[in-house]
Amino acid sequence: MIRTRSIAAATAVVAAAGLALIPVPAQAAGSVHLYKVYYDSPGSDRGANSSLNAEYVQIRNTTGASVQLRGWTLTDAVNHRYTFGTFTLAKGKTVTVRTGKGTNTSVNRYQGRAWYVWNNDKDTATLRRANGTRVDVCSYNSTRADYRMC
Repeated sequence: MIRTRSIAAATAVVAAAGLALIPVPAQAAGSVHLYKVYYDSPGSDRGANSSLNAEYVQIRNTTGASVQLRGWTLTDAVNHRYTFGTFTLAKGKTVTVRTGKGTNTSVNRYQGRAWYVWNNDKDTATLRRANGTRVDVCSYNSTRADYRMC
């Protein structure tokens, strides 16, 4: 009973002051987001598959549950598009989407391209849900580094 009166009294004080009580979650829910864009693979850009696969985007799941990415898309500024097939990103895990060819695994997905996607000077990575809703965007405009942490 004392606790109920204390809460009621505190609520009355806040209301009298013209303030609103806003519930705050105990902890953030996390997100699925762009983590890193490695846009300038080492060496000269001659299109070797090893060079193409050294260009990649990492997507991280910081939620408390696995997330189904089927139909989600990753695009650059000129709309080169990678669409996830059936793929589940486990909670707390990161997946690397590589530009070239390879065998898909739980930690690496391959776009299967024969040329580079991510510009070495500037570009924008956009991650969208299957319904088209934008989840995250990461832009860079630099030639000082080979990658951008998002």
